[in-house]
Amino acid sequence: MTGPLVRAQSARFAELDPLLPAAVAPPPGEVLAAALPDGERVAGVLTRSVLDPGTPQTLWSAAEVWELHPLVGATGGLGVEALLRRWARARVSPSRDSACLVQWPSRDAEASAAFLAHGFVPLAVLAVRTTPFTAGEVAGTHVRRAGMGDLDALVESAMAEVEYSALVGGAIVRAGAAGIKRDALRRHLAQGDPVWLAERDGIAVGHVEGWHTASGPGTWAETRVRHGRWGYVNCLSVLPSARGGGVGRALMEVAHGALLDRGTVGSFLYYNPPNPLSPVFWARQGYRPLWTVWEIRPASALR
Repeated sequence: MTGPLVRAQSARFAELDPLLPAAVAPPPGEVLAAALPDGERVAGVLTRSVLDPGTPQTLWSAAEVWELHPLVGATGGLGVEALLRRWARARVSPSRDSACLVQWPSRDAEASAAFLAHGFVPLAVLAVRTTPFTAGEVAGTHVRRAGMGDLDALVESAMAEVEYSALVGGAIVRAGAAGIKRDALRRHLAQGDPVWLAERDGIAVGHVEGWHTASGPGTWAETRVRHGRWGYVNCLSVLPSARGGGVGRALMEVAHGALLDRGTVGSFLYYNPPNPLSPVFWARQGYRPLWTVWEIRPASALR
């Protein structure tokens, strides 16, 4: 059953959006099956993950996540609806720090209606840019590669992003969040991952992190973007006092210049649709949604 559904789902993905990768078989987990009124059957795999306290993922995710990997073939919204009804009858965590999650193509409006009807919220999108880089300049902002000596300024910038995202998206300001960010930034700097710092009048006002990643058979990126070499933007943050003045644009001019080099397919990133700043900013930067991350918190709110 899995093979025909994967092939049919790949064909439908290609019709929905030419940038979607081919569907792949879901990971091991609990198999859910459902039948449509005409007797056609769809399936999905339910996986459970528990995050270790103090890890970076805990700053943007519930501690316990139940994720559904749908295989609905060409049935579209009808198949998604049937599978969600089946999932609502399954056992999920009663924990408050838990979530139900599905990642699904953003352009599938029929499926979006089904997610909304079952109480899911579009807390994040994976957005892509495939347009070539054209150099520009934003006056008044100096952008340079950050080093270990900039760690305090980077942590302040990173925490500004977490605190704002917690108001309008899926981020969580947990105890020890600043220490978690410090450890993650120190690790990126130590292994040579690009981190850029923006300064105005010699004062740090924001930063951006990014690196290259390859999408290929068996990689995590294979299920999200087409095969090839991609630039990935991990975090962009501007201090509240400097927002609206072009700092984000200046940072992305430098980041895109480094990430969109010869041989890259494009670049991608995650942002929160409920954030009143992100969707407009990233659209102006050439990004558009590819995948929507639909989520319910806590998991017991699934209906």
